[in-house]
Amino acid sequence: MALIQGFRVRNYRALRDVTLGKLSTDQKGEALTPFTVVIGKNGAGKSTLFDAFGFVADCLNTDVETACDAKQRGGFERMRSLGVTEPIRFEIYYREAPGERPITYELAINVDDSGRPFVESEVLKQRRKGQKHGRPYPFLRLHHGSGKVWAGEEEVEDEDAESDALPGLHEEHSEKTSVVLTDLRRLGIATLGTLKEHPRIKRFRDFLKGWHLSYFHPDAARSMPSSGAQRHLNVHGDNIGNVVQYMEREHKDRFQLILNRIAAKIPGVKSIKTAVTQDKRVLLQFNDGAFTDPFYASQMSDGTLKIFAYLLLMEDPDPPPFICIEEPENGLYHRLLDSLANELRSHATGKKNAPQIFVTTHQPYFVDALSPQEVWILEKGGDGFSVIRRASDIELVRNLVEEGLPLGGLWYSDYLDAR
Repeated sequence: MALIQGFRVRNYRALRDVTLGKLSTDQKGEALTPFTVVIGKNGAGKSTLFDAFGFVADCLNTDVETACDAKQRGGFERMRSLGVTEPIRFEIYYREAPGERPITYELAINVDDSGRPFVESEVLKQRRKGQKHGRPYPFLRLHHGSGKVWAGEEEVEDEDAESDALPGLHEEHSEKTSVVLTDLRRLGIATLGTLKEHPRIKRFRDFLKGWHLSYFHPDAARSMPSSGAQRHLNVHGDNIGNVVQYMEREHKDRFQLILNRIAAKIPGVKSIKTAVTQDKRVLLQFNDGAFTDPFYASQMSDGTLKIFAYLLLMEDPDPPPFICIEEPENGLYHRLLDSLANELRSHATGKKNAPQIFVTTHQPYFVDALSPQEVWILEKGGDGFSVIRRASDIELVRNLVEEGLPLGGLWYSDYLDAR
């Protein structure tokens, strides 16, 4: 499954210029791990970083204007860093599979003369086949909706920057096409990714479209949705009963494994199943073995519902390629946090098609289960903008962890703060 090796965001609120992992322009960096956790104090920018991923996904699923005007964002001018007139920029560096040539996606969002957000530029680039070093070359290059796209699996822009001005030069080897988009609010990959002659763009589009940002809230899971099996848990978790219906029907063995894990982590939960009411709504039933009558989701604790939802998400037979979870510790007993961190890591690293998991947290008990390579520290810089560094880059922290001290305890004791 595809793996994000690096992510850069510029001019996005407090994230004036923040990079995680390695990029095509900075190969000295160490790639992101399959399980990545960002920590930091309140106001450091963790929620903004989480939302940066969500914004890119929303730009594809809707359009850039709708994504900017979402309730939690409030429009482009509230999103752009204070004092900045440049576009909001994103860079994603990822591999579709181990051994595959990495691909870089660059996106710039700006406002036009009337103040409406639009796609200023998009670039997809990759090294040539057989090229292990050196800079990548575009196979999609758009500016203000116009540009070039190279078809197939191998074609990229020619090294000779003047070849466009010299008719016939290299054209016999190029599958280049001129592109003019009519809607500058829509991403070019949203349109071109539907065409079979552009398989690389399609795969990236599908990868981005498959991102799952969990805005799960227990109150949403306590709702009574209309009956009907559904394959995937949605971002709010209000269809959790529908997913249980699907798992009961299509994946009984896998669902039983989830129940066994829940029983091991939350003593007292012996069975979970669904019931359909007369008006065709689905009820989620929990039984603890001590009572004949079941408890319903509306009566269960926030922690029980969250653990159940996360395990259900992890056990999806066709999991999302990239999962973001903000502060999963909320509402959970502190002794469950170590177990939850290990559970998330095992799902991110234990299977061939495992999802990459990105988490933000401010809970040291959760961080105790992590390695320095998995943890990034987000802090406010002297200019008010966020800065980020990897815990493994702090020599003292590496040495103390090697001596057996837990990372969360070091964070609690201020060893991870800027010095």
